[in-house]
Amino acid sequence: MIFSPHLKPYPVSQTPNSSPILSPFSHKPSKSFRLTPTQQHAPKTTASASNPIPSSLSASPLPSTSAHHELPSNFSPKQLIDAIRRESDAEMALWVFDWASKQPNFMPTSAVYEEVLRKLGSDGSFDSMKRVLEEMKGANCGINEDILLIFIESCAGLGLYDEVVGIVDMMEKEFELECGTHTYNFLLNVLVDGNQLNLVEAVHSMMLSKGVKPDVFTFNTLVKALCKAHQIRAALLMMEDMESYGLSPDEKTYTTIMQGYIEEGNLDGALRVRDQMVWAGCALTHVTANVLVHGFCKEGMIEEALNFVQESCARGFRPDEFTYNTLVGGLCRAGHVKSAFELLDFMLHEGGLHPDVVTYNTLISGFCKKGEFEEAMEVVQLMVSSDCDPNNVTYNTLIGAMCKENKAELAVEYVRALTNHQGVLVLPDVCTFNSLIDGVCSSGNHKLAMELFDEMKKKGKGRCQPDEFTYNILIHSLCSRGRMTEALNLFKEMERAGCARNSVTYNTLISGFCKSNRIEDAEDIFYQMELHGVLKSCVTYNTLIEGLCKSKRVDEALELVNQMIMEGLKPDKFTYNSLLSHFCKDGDIKKATDIVQIMTSNGCEPDVVTYGTLIRGLCKSGRMKAAERLLRSMEMKGMVPTPKAYNPLIQELFKRRGSEQAMRLFRDMIDKGEAPDALSYKIVFRGLCSSGGPIGEAVDFAVEMLEKGLLPDFSTFLMLAAGLCSLSMEGTLIKLLVMIMAKASFSESQVSMVKRLLKLRKFQDALSSVGHILDQKSWEHRSS
Repeated sequence: MIFSPHLKPYPVSQTPNSSPILSPFSHKPSKSFRLTPTQQHAPKTTASASNPIPSSLSASPLPSTSAHHELPSNFSPKQLIDAIRRESDAEMALWVFDWASKQPNFMPTSAVYEEVLRKLGSDGSFDSMKRVLEEMKGANCGINEDILLIFIESCAGLGLYDEVVGIVDMMEKEFELECGTHTYNFLLNVLVDGNQLNLVEAVHSMMLSKGVKPDVFTFNTLVKALCKAHQIRAALLMMEDMESYGLSPDEKTYTTIMQGYIEEGNLDGALRVRDQMVWAGCALTHVTANVLVHGFCKEGMIEEALNFVQESCARGFRPDEFTYNTLVGGLCRAGHVKSAFELLDFMLHEGGLHPDVVTYNTLISGFCKKGEFEEAMEVVQLMVSSDCDPNNVTYNTLIGAMCKENKAELAVEYVRALTNHQGVLVLPDVCTFNSLIDGVCSSGNHKLAMELFDEMKKKGKGRCQPDEFTYNILIHSLCSRGRMTEALNLFKEMERAGCARNSVTYNTLISGFCKSNRIEDAEDIFYQMELHGVLKSCVTYNTLIEGLCKSKRVDEALELVNQMIMEGLKPDKFTYNSLLSHFCKDGDIKKATDIVQIMTSNGCEPDVVTYGTLIRGLCKSGRMKAAERLLRSMEMKGMVPTPKAYNPLIQELFKRRGSEQAMRLFRDMIDKGEAPDALSYKIVFRGLCSSGGPIGEAVDFAVEMLEKGLLPDFSTFLMLAAGLCSLSMEGTLIKLLVMIMAKASFSESQVSMVKRLLKLRKFQDALSSVGHILDQKSWEHRSS
């Protein structure tokens, strides 16, 4: 049996004419090879032109780099080991070792050599490590497997996994070391933990080819590798192969495969392995039970998880912190936060366990997601009273949730109170402030956002120094408000502060300048990206292409599309829709249809925006029949037409006095398409009021709008009011005005004033007052 049949997707690649296993000494990491084996090691601070390093160290004293490194003249190996351990610099540690080795009546022991090798390995000084090995060999000091394990661990710690494999070959050939099962198990486990699954097969094959017998640990490591590679079937076959070596799976074998099944979302498979484990007479361990609890909770089977824990407790299982944390997390994800809180209470008072920060944070997150902030704060208080210190995750969870619920100002007060509170162990960090700034920007309070930004800068470098996310949030907020000069100043400040400006920063500015009709500035930012080595994306190009099209600079937009393709980026539906929108607005239907054909031929399928834009262009050109056919073809393709597809057709039909057909199309939109938007209702209401049709239809539609929470366009409503007055239908007008005032939340005094005018039959004055109040409310809304 070999490992290769079970790990198919991971072949071991070799270059021609090269050894299948690389030597670690052919690789030169940045910290390696400070001195060659023939050089005398000495601390950097002692080497100078005026104070040369002596060629012989036999009589030289130990340099007094620090008091605790001084050794007595008759130092023991243990004292030398302690001195080497205390030395923070690997090169200095080697110098101390070299000095000690030259002293009379001292012979380094295996333990001393191991300590030096461990120190050098942590620094990646592999040339020096090999030199020490040569000295060991020359001193007839036995080189055992423990020495090899130090090399393996050192290479793995620096991520040099290819070199790890070569170490075994080097030690066997150059130092005649015979590696046993323990060494290969250690090496396999290091590779699996480092996710180097492609090398596992090579090491396993090497192990078997040299006659090293695998044990249960070997198989468990290989099973873990296969489960990590999502090859559960191969892991099961590997477990079956154990019998051919006279081995039986243990609880770890079964549990690892169960874990593999659970990670794949196959709880039934895990339960089958559990049954197989019981049948084989292998007792379920604490870890096995916790793995299955995790599996039930992962699948949302909370009741089954609780029942399983109860059954397991009857068989001697004692839930631990992991069990409770898993159950609390499962209950919170299922929305049973109060039940999770009860479980926490049981854990505290009856379970004999102390919930950790993970338990509390999970519960706090659960309450926050339900918008129950008071309960979340109670958990924080309970956490503190139970001697469990909140961490940044605790506070950031609370603050992030408050900001999402439009309670950013409350979150700011909380953070400031937290910062000023005596004895707080964890202070807000950059993530906390970024959540706050994002929240207050979303609520429109940019002044408060800038105050927080200034607070971050005053706190200086470290935990609260503004990062690229901070700047990007503020720049986006300024751009969305058209405050481009301030946004550009912040962009320049980023550079002065040494903060990286990424594609998000540039894209935000380009979009802001385009929306502010400052295309030249947008182009300047676009070309700066290349100068600063920031890659442009499809979003970058699409933003500027849209801006150029809206500025009627379509030729330059088309040049930009060509540049985009030359840079290896593929135009998408946003690219084509921008060009299409320009040609449709310009009335050039021929070029618009050409764009759609190019779009389709390049494998980019037209979407609802494409069709809606083309329908609007056809309507503008008076080609109603073609527009209607295009709408029907959307429905036949299974697309759900949006109001942007229906609105141009309905508007054009009203203009052509086709009220009945327009209303039929409006009702079709309600039945077959997306719900009509505010513009749809505005178009229909204006059409009904100006088409000369039955006035009752317009009144009914006005009532329908108000019942759906929409205010009729008041300039159009005045047309309806004039018609109602001319037909002596003042009572209907009064009812409609009362409904409008209720929907617009007029104050009691405003309602009384309008009703008084209506009672005096001063309808024009009443209408003027209502219009003035609506204008004032609209202005206040825009200002806020």
